[in-house]
Amino acid sequence: MRYHWSEVIAVYSIDKRQFGAFVAGLRKEKGWTQKELAERLFISDKAVSKWETGASIPDTSLLVPLAEQLGVTVTELLLGRRMESGEELSPGQVEEIVKTAVGRVGEDADALYRRTVLWRRIFAGVLLLSAAEMLWLYLRGGFPSPALPVVVIAAGICGLYFCFFARTALPAYYDENPVHTFSDGVFRMNVPGLTFHNGNWPHILTACRIWAAAVVTGLPLLCLAAAALFPILWTRAERIVTVVLPLAGLLAAVYLPGKRYE
Repeated sequence: MRYHWSEVIAVYSIDKRQFGAFVAGLRKEKGWTQKELAERLFISDKAVSKWETGASIPDTSLLVPLAEQLGVTVTELLLGRRMESGEELSPGQVEEIVKTAVGRVGEDADALYRRTVLWRRIFAGVLLLSAAEMLWLYLRGGFPSPALPVVVIAAGICGLYFCFFARTALPAYYDENPVHTFSDGVFRMNVPGLTFHNGNWPHILTACRIWAAAVVTGLPLLCLAAAALFPILWTRAERIVTVVLPLAGLLAAVYLPGKRYE
């Protein structure tokens, strides 16, 4: 999987907390509210709030207009401080800043790639294990619940998406506006009360990967154990365990990390 440089630099190449504190200080010096600064940049005040709290940083296309509005240079924005009077950067220092930024982009792109490759390998093994479990259940007399194969297959498809096809960074629009719906091709999530952005998306993605792996391997064994140990109770709780529990787990995988890092 390849990553566009703008996706990586927009999330990782700047110290978010230092950047946010610097922007907040400059805004207050001018006596502007977050909403007033947002209006000058034609974005939402929610986006400015996220910058100042370190939840996200602006898209690279906004760095120049933001610097102009705040009365600093883009270099000062990237440094997260004002340059002292008379302080100048030599060509070597400028080159060092560029190398550092580019180096961090490369390092983070490599880290993202390695993490994705690792999850691909893990989930490939998970699918093989799940297939073996389901075949064993079928050969030993059938599935504990007729809904079990459907749920496992659905979770497997979701896991394939999260591990192989899901984007690792969201477009800048998500950081600049309160967006409650994630849309990527045919895959969609709408979670009222939760906003998606680059501050919480990596954590949501990881939680969803863990959820998919847990369902495709753990649910068949859980259903088998429940049916064997509690046969009378199982007839009443079959649908709850097989269908409701996995769905609740998916909602928790999206909502809990999403709210924690919102």
